[in-house]
Amino acid sequence: MSVPDQVRAWDPGVPGVREVLHARWADHHYPAHTHDAWTVLIVDDGRIGYDVDRHRDAATAGAGVTLLPPHVPHDGHPLTASGFRKRVVYLETAALPERLIGRCVDAPLLLDDRLRAQASLLDGALAAGERPAARDALAILLERLEWHLSGHPAPNRAAPIERARLARRARDLLDADPIDPPTITEIARGLEVSAAYLIRAFTREFAIPPHQYVVGRRLDAARRLLLDGRPAAEVAVATGFYDQAHLHRHFRRLLRTSPGRFRARTGEVNFVQDR
Repeated sequence: MSVPDQVRAWDPGVPGVREVLHARWADHHYPAHTHDAWTVLIVDDGRIGYDVDRHRDAATAGAGVTLLPPHVPHDGHPLTASGFRKRVVYLETAALPERLIGRCVDAPLLLDDRLRAQASLLDGALAAGERPAARDALAILLERLEWHLSGHPAPNRAAPIERARLARRARDLLDADPIDPPTITEIARGLEVSAAYLIRAFTREFAIPPHQYVVGRRLDAARRLLLDGRPAAEVAVATGFYDQAHLHRHFRRLLRTSPGRFRARTGEVNFVQDR
């Protein structure tokens, strides 16, 4: 029994990301076309054959990441009887230097498990609407893509004491206003380092990435307001969450109960966990 075609696409509202596309096609040959964006492609099932500027290649489920450059023609067709399932993140043309387009045409398939995991992490954050997490994941992904296309240059390694100083300075800036903090890109620019470097330094120093640190600070603030009797919808807005559903998701992840139940049971020493 054949699986029906499925297509879902959306604008995630994250700077640097043009569009996200999830598709399952049983028997679809799409013609040569171009995008004014970088195409980051992950194949989850099946195998896709494609030509990029008359270079023939293929993307296989579970094998690396395919990066297709902007303004370069490419097509696609299934190489298995069951078709294929793919996830695609389209990045703005300015996301990577234009000088890398030629290298990308020559070798669009990047066989790197860490890169694939990072691309999947970005896609997952975009699908969940977790914009701070997506921004952090994008910064790391772009650094690794550029590293591949630039010929694997040796990294500049700062002394541990310098990494720690940068991480603590970033934490101080986040702590100054965790409800509406500067982005990690803005902080990195002020500290004169790349966003990817700062994310790694922060994670190494504090064992969690910056976006997760900020969520924790916001949840602390939310708990205090809920204990004061404020309604959950009001607390969500006051503590920097997009809406009540966004607060609810993170609150349950931390405490295995909803903000509303947490507020209703204020003063109870023991309360039953939500199932």
